[in-house]
Amino acid sequence: MKTSVGICIVFCLAIFGLGSALQCYKCKDYTGSCAKVKGCGWEDACLTLKERGGLIYRQCIKYSDCDYNRLSQMFPSVASFTYRCCSSDLCNAAPLTAAGKPLLGLLASLAVFWWCVL
Repeated sequence: MKTSVGICIVFCLAIFGLGSALQCYKCKDYTGSCAKVKGCGWEDACLTLKERGGLIYRQCIKYSDCDYNRLSQMFPSVASFTYRCCSSDLCNAAPLTAAGKPLLGLLASLAVFWWCVL
């Protein structure tokens, strides 16, 4: 009995990812489908920067640099852009793929919890 409780705790901690660093997508493309994931620092955020021509940058960035003027200095070759900074795992995904990931994590954690209780 004690062993199964310990295993359940380990699985729950692994699913929730307690203590892990922020993860962001990292790519530069026109499609919006990005698969490369990068671990970020504790003071970072995930950036999505869209230039007028359609090129999209996704990467980690210091949260304090999430300012239009600062980003203009960091991306001098980009004349006109919109941006979004966020601070949850993989929140800089393309809009269609971002909705399914939290739901999948929630369902997996509920399944493990239900398995441990029975």
